[in-house]
Amino acid sequence: MLEGLDRDQSVAVTAPAGPLCILAGAGTGKTRAITHRIAHRVRSGQVRAQHVLAVTFTARAAAEMRERLGRLGADGVQARTFHAAALRQVRYFAPRLFSGREMPELLDSKARLVALAATRAALKTDREAARDLASEIEWAKSSLIEPGDYAAAAAKAMREPPLDAAKVAEVYAHYERIKRAQGVIDFEDMIRAAIWAVEEHPDVAEQVRAQYRHFVVDEYQDVNPMQQRLLDAWLGDRDDLTVVGDASQTIYSFTGASASYLVDFKRRHPAATVVRLIRDYRSTPQVVGLANAVISRARGDLSRLRLELVGQRPAGPEPTVHTFADEPEEAAAVAARCAELIAAGTPAREIAVLFRVNAQSEVYQEALAEAGVPYVLHGTERFFDRAEVREAMIALRAYRGDTAGGLVETVHAALERVGWRPDAPPAGGAQRERWEAVAALVNLAEASSAPALEDFNAELSRRAALQHVPTVEGVTLSSLHSAKGLEWDAVFLVGLAEGTLPVIHARTPDAVEEERRLLYVGVTRARHTLWLSHAAARTPGGRTRRPSRFVPSARDQLAAPPDARHPRRPLDKAAVAGRARRVMAVSCRVCGTGLFNGADRKLGRCATCPSDLDEELLARLVDWRARLAAIQKVPAFVIFTDVTLSAIAERRPGRREELAAIAGIGPRKLTLYGDDVLALIGGATVDALADGHA
Repeated sequence: MLEGLDRDQSVAVTAPAGPLCILAGAGTGKTRAITHRIAHRVRSGQVRAQHVLAVTFTARAAAEMRERLGRLGADGVQARTFHAAALRQVRYFAPRLFSGREMPELLDSKARLVALAATRAALKTDREAARDLASEIEWAKSSLIEPGDYAAAAAKAMREPPLDAAKVAEVYAHYERIKRAQGVIDFEDMIRAAIWAVEEHPDVAEQVRAQYRHFVVDEYQDVNPMQQRLLDAWLGDRDDLTVVGDASQTIYSFTGASASYLVDFKRRHPAATVVRLIRDYRSTPQVVGLANAVISRARGDLSRLRLELVGQRPAGPEPTVHTFADEPEEAAAVAARCAELIAAGTPAREIAVLFRVNAQSEVYQEALAEAGVPYVLHGTERFFDRAEVREAMIALRAYRGDTAGGLVETVHAALERVGWRPDAPPAGGAQRERWEAVAALVNLAEASSAPALEDFNAELSRRAALQHVPTVEGVTLSSLHSAKGLEWDAVFLVGLAEGTLPVIHARTPDAVEEERRLLYVGVTRARHTLWLSHAAARTPGGRTRRPSRFVPSARDQLAAPPDARHPRRPLDKAAVAGRARRVMAVSCRVCGTGLFNGADRKLGRCATCPSDLDEELLARLVDWRARLAAIQKVPAFVIFTDVTLSAIAERRPGRREELAAIAGIGPRKLTLYGDDVLALIGGATVDALADGHA
């Protein structure tokens, strides 16, 4: 259980029974630490697996925890979300709680009843308004606030409700009455029923506490008052509780989450052991340095638990900061760079574009589709709820054809009946996104040990029930909130302008600090490559905006924390200055002005400076690329993007070293295409090169 753990993780794993608080920074192996702690206690005989309840906030995280515990020999531990654990309890005890009846129907969504409640409050609401009201009601219920107390509580919390607070309270009251009249409950009611079951029914409390004696709570900074009350009910007067959290990743306060329980854990449990995990195994020291620079300026109560991370991975590229004239230009540059990364060998699924609000997504969808780059929208719709995935699963269950060719061929045959073909992916856009979603099911079949289609269908059903989502091939487009808990090789943080991050309605000091933490979460999603950018205006010629106050200056970014092997090594200012020159000093070769636009940096000149592009050479390069793409059966941009070809035609490098100096031409592309490109620059015809590839 201790093999492969660092010193701090080992302390967390072997800490004695009783209250334990693990303050775990991003990428520091918190899931490893808590699963090993559980398994260590189970396998050493300190606890029985069936007496342990581990709770977290997403079905994906709970599934991962169960999988790891199984590999560690701790089968039988219950790892669930708060909602799933409460639902299981309420369903089991329903006859005792509801006078012999089953649990009332559980609402999937509040929207319909909230809209009806708004009508009874003499309000006209569209879908967006109903959603906003539902979110406000969820905040109130999660915070244990009744309709009559809502207006005062909202004012105290400095909330900005979607309507006048008194009107929201009226809608809230009508919503509760409609639910009771229809005999249904929502998720907050269900958790409240779980609390009530333990607090008001001694026989239920005795049975629950006999079953669960040791508790682990992941992402403790995201607990809301209702969840904390349920946890307290489960515990009773016991204190065998392990909590894991990071105050610097508190980004859900608007939903009712409160990091105060994490901050005050030692006060509530004076005998608690506190362990800090600061060794970051996810990101390069350069990414870690930027993360530390972002969070170092944090203020307020939560900053007291701020952790300074120490990167453990080999050095990587410096994070880059870019400024563009407008959002379409920013999106085009991001799409071009994504295409370059994919062509250089980075899988599309290992790239993410993260933004503050979902409304920013559209311009990136358009730019990626234009560049022929597949993408996946994350956080908008659950994978197994997608129409094309449901249709594919129905086709798989209904298939009655030849199965002699094995599972994968059978899956292909079944899916061809709904129009999916493995050799016909659309170029990009929404159609490509749908194709990739179905392709993810095929990838599961290729990796599956299921002997037949029937067994594979059962495996898919289990995955759907647990929301164990397969990996979809495509660049991920996601809001920063939805990206929490995920990581990629390359991350683009876009739209980092005042009014967007911090968002314009973040007016209180606490709200502004939460926006800072949101950027910190974004930075810590990157393993290797990190791009930060903003557009001076939303639209061409629009009103200018300042870059986000949270993006550190170049000097701050480059002053990364000391190497993990020399934790107190003094800062070498000369080295920092040299690194700054290498990272930031890209100037126009015509006028000498600094270049920030990605395309301009590649061309080596300002867009407005005279171009000495060799148009005849560019035409031959484009023709060569098209022929080679047809031979290799890949999109043309995979070989070189249009901007890269233009840069070659302008700069006309004569040697491999000069060719490699152009952005987008890495070692792999130099090996594959360098000789051809240099030959074309030297005057070779495309036909002559094509004969060599035939």
